[in-house]
Amino acid sequence: MLARLAVRAGFIVALLASASAAAQSFDPSSLKLLQAMERKPTTLARYQYLVQKAPTLSRDDQLLALQFMAFSQDELGLYDQAVFGFPLKNSLPDGLKLPTPAEWKSADAVDAIAALAAQRRIVMINEAHHDGHTRQLTLELLPRLRALGFTYFAAEALGDDDPDLAKRGYPVRKSGTEYLRDPLYGDILREAIRLGYTLVPYDNALTGEARETAQAEALYRNVFAKDPNARLFVHAGYAHIDKAPGRLGKWQPMAMQLEKLTGLVPLSIDQTDFLETGLDSSDAYHRLAHAFPSDKPEILLNRQTGQPWSARPAAYDVNVILPATLSIEAFGKYKYGGRLNYDQVGLPHVIDTNEMQRAGWLTLGGKRRPYAIDAALCRGTIPCVVDAYYLGEPNDAIAADRYAFMGPTETSKLYLRPGSYRLRASDGNGRTLSESTIKIAPP
Repeated sequence: MLARLAVRAGFIVALLASASAAAQSFDPSSLKLLQAMERKPTTLARYQYLVQKAPTLSRDDQLLALQFMAFSQDELGLYDQAVFGFPLKNSLPDGLKLPTPAEWKSADAVDAIAALAAQRRIVMINEAHHDGHTRQLTLELLPRLRALGFTYFAAEALGDDDPDLAKRGYPVRKSGTEYLRDPLYGDILREAIRLGYTLVPYDNALTGEARETAQAEALYRNVFAKDPNARLFVHAGYAHIDKAPGRLGKWQPMAMQLEKLTGLVPLSIDQTDFLETGLDSSDAYHRLAHAFPSDKPEILLNRQTGQPWSARPAAYDVNVILPATLSIEAFGKYKYGGRLNYDQVGLPHVIDTNEMQRAGWLTLGGKRRPYAIDAALCRGTIPCVVDAYYLGEPNDAIAADRYAFMGPTETSKLYLRPGSYRLRASDGNGRTLSESTIKIAPP
């Protein structure tokens, strides 16, 4: 059920620019909500609208609004807030037995997946659209798969309205759907272009199984029909990577249909069945992360056979376990002082709630460095978003990193590679509030 809901959410984003398709797919109240979101000039404006509108909506429309609030938070650099706000959990197979260290060992996901991909022609990895952490592994796999001879990279969020993308070298807003506004997604496309991949758009605004069929046909038509010896890396959402029905009910997922069209069996990598969605240490994700501790994305290999562990072996080949990084301090770092009496235990005295923490994975393994920012950049206009653009790139480029301030005394950090950047603070209407140039020194 949740997998279908998540795939439907991805479809909604794809058709935000298609009023006719939306009109055929949603009831009047949902359509009104979608059209109102489409009219908002920026992600920040859309987020502000949803925050104000959500309490007045029906239950179904509130669920839709919560999904888009999470998408917006992700796109605004509020990564932990997005996950806490929409804790998407898949229903795991009945009777699933989680692996134990006695029978399984952890392996670095990048190294292990590269080894598994060596004899494959198609590799697919999925993401949760509101969880930027599920984009880190794709970024790290791009150079490893390129070295293996993969030359085509297909991304679900990529559109076909930007013919100059590869020549320009970086994505802009018209390059694809809303998901591309997440700097991590922008980084993925920048890296793919830098490495010489041919970029392949393949998504559509159809619904249900027809969308899966059209995705598979687009990949076949744009890649294998032109280049029968091609090797293809696909970054998709949720259950599109499945090679058997199940998570999408009776629908035949995109990967299953592409296998039929090409005769090639994809290597399908899942990141969404075991996601960190909160702080519940008893859930399946936390039990796995505790049993196999790692500070990097990992997969599990059988100690006897060396085969990777999959919770759904008919659907996909391997599960990725991302390291636990969620922190309630994303909403503010609390400092406690003084002695609490009994009446104060439930509501401890808060001295400082303004230091907004961001996840440690944003360093990308040391490739990016933290740079302190504060809401003073907003020049008194709150909320505002601070974008760090590579020097020389325009305002419609996908930023190197960004962060939205919701309070007038907040502080936080951007995470940036060494180099020069233009910092720009803007309001919900896209109006520039301040600009400055900064330089990030090498480590």
